[in-house]
Amino acid sequence: QVQLVEYGGGLVQSGGSLILSCVASGQTLERYAVGWFRQAPGKEREGISAIDSFDGDTHYAAAVKDRFTISRDSAKKTVYLQMNNLKPEDSAVYFCAAAHTLATIIREQGDYWGQGTNVTVAS
Repeated sequence: QVQLVEYGGGLVQSGGSLILSCVASGQTLERYAVGWFRQAPGKEREGISAIDSFDGDTHYAAAVKDRFTISRDSAKKTVYLQMNNLKPEDSAVYFCAAAHTLATIIREQGDYWGQGTNVTVAS
């Protein structure tokens, strides 16, 4: 079993930056692909970034590419999402999820989910 907790959400001005952390307990995240998702009010959940377990290959949705960076620190059992040049449309609850395969994350599914952290970008 893996328990995930997200940290780092908050209120930021447009153009600002935040770093989200997805911290695991129970097991290390090394064996898992991890993805970041977000859901804005009234909208469906969308996958925005993923990192593979074996080769660290990363993936980004078009809406965040070149602005967001996903990374992992295995020793800290943490996956980060560095978010730069934030826009009001980035406002959402951000979730991380872990899965045994990257394909599961790419399908916007996960074996384990965090509770989410709220990000609000003021214009």
